[in-house]
Amino acid sequence: MPAALITGITGQDGLYLAEFLIAKGYEVHGLIRGQDNPKQHLVRSLVPEVQLHRGDLTDMTSLVRALRDSQPDEVYNLGAVSSVAYSWDNAHLTTDVTAVGVLNVLEALRLHLGDDPGRVRFYQASSSEIFGKAQETPQTERTLPWPRSPYGVSKVYAHYLTINSRESYGMHASSGILFNHESPRRGLEFVTRKISHGVARIALGLQDELVMGNLDAHRDWGFAGDYVEAMWLQLQRDEPDDYIVATGETHAVRDFVATAFQHVGIDDWERHVRTDPRFTRPAEVDHIVGDASKARTELGWKPRVAFRELVAMMVDADLAEQSRQSGRTSDLHTRRDVKID
Repeated sequence: MPAALITGITGQDGLYLAEFLIAKGYEVHGLIRGQDNPKQHLVRSLVPEVQLHRGDLTDMTSLVRALRDSQPDEVYNLGAVSSVAYSWDNAHLTTDVTAVGVLNVLEALRLHLGDDPGRVRFYQASSSEIFGKAQETPQTERTLPWPRSPYGVSKVYAHYLTINSRESYGMHASSGILFNHESPRRGLEFVTRKISHGVARIALGLQDELVMGNLDAHRDWGFAGDYVEAMWLQLQRDEPDDYIVATGETHAVRDFVATAFQHVGIDDWERHVRTDPRFTRPAEVDHIVGDASKARTELGWKPRVAFRELVAMMVDADLAEQSRQSGRTSDLHTRRDVKID
């Protein structure tokens, strides 16, 4: 039975990846920060088979211990301070976790491996935010990074440190440059979940308006459950490499909002939406879209869930959750068959 260690196990990607690996017969270990992590119950309820280890990306000693105790064949580093908006408020913490934390994981792994640097395969969750002010469209693995946030800058550092580890030490270290990927498990601090949650509450009569920032930013959105398969496929390759993981389609935030409202039968959605400058970025990423042809050709990977399916999935999940919490049902949609994660 192969073993895998996942950092960031409590996030949407960590949970989907754990489910994916368990279904493939892996022994899955997860790194969890803090003694009373409030998200620990998610892991226990959704993937009870996962063996949890206490640790922190800012504490290399705890990473060495987690590697020793789990003895993984594969390590997936998904842990990060992942909110772009928050990264301006706390650039120092974002850098410590999202950038230097990767250095700690790689150094701990290098010490763990000793004279056999390729024995454990390492995956780094890179991000389309490294492209920021995109220098070409669509973006490929060779596109020049131009990050536009402390989070993006941290991800650039982590991305190139991963490349350096395989070139300098012979480690089987790969990065997946994942474009925006969403799911009902997204946190409410992310704009897509803010939209699906707000639309569900408006449909149920629980709130009147959705307050947004820049509606004209364009993103390449896919389903997180599809993207974790690409992570695993990367580590099954004999040679490590970096891959864009994206749908190749771009949609404005405005499109996401309109599609979500249309899904609950509200066509005149503008009357429910108000923009507020407080929710705009100091430096905006205006238009990013990925070219995943390398992943398609070399990994055999392609996304399965289309944009409208993704939006519907998220809105339906929030409708069901908000209905359960409030005791209300929408006149437009009564969905008793929705499974809540």
